[in-house]
This record gives sequence, C-alpha cells and structure tokens, in this order.
Amino acid sequence: MNPTMLDSGMVRRKKEKKRPPWGIPKGIVLLATPEGWRTSVLTESGMLCGRLDVPTNTDPQEARSAAAVMVMELARDFHDTHVEVSWEPPQEPWSWTAQVTLAAESDSPSPDAEG
Repeated sequence: MNPTMLDSGMVRRKKEKKRPPWGIPKGIVLLATPEGWRTSVLTESGMLCGRLDVPTNTDPQEARSAAAVMVMELARDFHDTHVEVSWEPPQEPWSWTAQVTLAAESDSPSPDAEG
C-alpha cells in the first residue's frame, strides 16, 4: 500500500498491532536462584522463560508482585485483555506458582495481585 501524500511530504500509514505468536498467559512459575529471579509464563501456545527485572535480593512478596504486573502488562499490551494473577501457597522454598485468569470486564487489573 502506498503512503499518503500530505502538505509537507510523505507520511507512513500506521501499522496495525500484530498479535504475538504466543497466546494469552495462563500461569506463572517464579524461582529464586543465586543468579536472580527467573520466570516461566505458561501461555495458550507455549512457555516464555526469562529473568525478572528486579534485584537479586528483592523480597519474595515484591518479586511475586513484579511478576504479576509483568504478566498483566503482557496481556494488556499484546492481547488487549485484562488478567488476574492468583498466587498459590508455595510447595517448595524459593518457588512460587500462580494461576492467570481473564478478569471480568468491569474490573480493572490490580498491580498488587500477589495472593
């Protein structure tokens, strides 16, 4: 498609936001390691793994909150949807899991969702 001509020159058309190849988040695994906090985000179509961008000595509750915010922002920014994060009681020390569910439309996401 050709760009549109305006008064002072050429203007590019705004590209439509393309959905990423991964699906909506369904769960989170958060691990404290000597190298730092690690996350695995389970989605409808796979898993995204990486380092959580918080200092190594971050309190576990703060790390869970940061992981929840990260997942809520991923869902909002890439899928135009709001999700809620519910942390489960830990089964092992330094390891947490959470369920991620679609939020009711009337609810707004809460960054303090840490369970």
